[in-house]
Amino acid sequence: MKRIVVIGVMICMMFSFTACSANNNITNNNSNQTTDLSESTNNVAENEYTVDTPIESVINDKTFGDYGRLIFPTQKGYYSGNTLGELQLTWYSEINPIKTVEIANYLKNHALNGDKIFHDIYSDEEKKADPEKENTGLFFFRGKKNMPFAVCNAGGAFAYVGAMQDSFPHALELSKKGYNAFALIYRPDAQSACEDLARALTFIFDNADELGVSTEDYSLWGGSAGARMAAWVGSYGAKAFGGNDLPKPSAVIMQYTGYSEYSKNDPPTFACVGESDGIADYRIMKARLDAMKKLRIDTEFHSYKGLHHGFGLGENTVADGWINSAVKFLEKQMKG
Repeated sequence: MKRIVVIGVMICMMFSFTACSANNNITNNNSNQTTDLSESTNNVAENEYTVDTPIESVINDKTFGDYGRLIFPTQKGYYSGNTLGELQLTWYSEINPIKTVEIANYLKNHALNGDKIFHDIYSDEEKKADPEKENTGLFFFRGKKNMPFAVCNAGGAFAYVGAMQDSFPHALELSKKGYNAFALIYRPDAQSACEDLARALTFIFDNADELGVSTEDYSLWGGSAGARMAAWVGSYGAKAFGGNDLPKPSAVIMQYTGYSEYSKNDPPTFACVGESDGIADYRIMKARLDAMKKLRIDTEFHSYKGLHHGFGLGENTVADGWINSAVKFLEKQMKG
């Protein structure tokens, strides 16, 4: 899989050249948020997070033990802001501070209730042998017992993991719909990231009964670099990246990437991209899905005028509700 490593390096170079323009877009887009932050501080239960809660307070909250540091990027140069309401992530737009607070409180409340919300995917011995594996794991957003699962993979140009905008929100919304959703924290390198995803899938399959999830009709989700991970593992299979020989996903759900590779082995694929994305050209994704369709692979494509890179759930934008369309696409692929 040397090709994947090379591609990952190229992606990182591309992102470094576009970071300035992308960050300008992000600043402009986030200034258009219509959410009234003052409302979020009203009627807040004691000890719950608010938009004014310092990010460091969440990271160091004893409720999370030693995994609180993984809620936000461990590569701190890729995020800014002192509080949950001020959080900004490099290359991401449309960050909703109210959603950030909701996710942080979801994790805290479930941890306080004794729910296991974080799972290691590597043993202590493996992490000792490779310290980079310390910064990996699965955050679990539980749905209904024995419902299918999804693994959500955040982007970050294989330089960092932007989970708070690009996988936690998706996993939370999927759990509200009854699906069991995992957000993967991976090593930010193309090859290593795919190996971590393969290991995560192997872990879930091996522990499905304990986790209370069905391994039928699982799906892989991802934005930007995370979308490439989902496509690579979805096409080549977990075994190609060191995992077990597992069934392919019922669907791959991709956001904002210019990934063009395809083959007859690709699973059914849903994709959405902003038409003003200065990093991922929506036409590349459309061409890929059109080519897949000619191979009789079921696809669905959406592009959104004026929308930039990294819009996440797209709340209060022209993409608002796209996740509902993605779930419908997934359910169309299900065997049951």
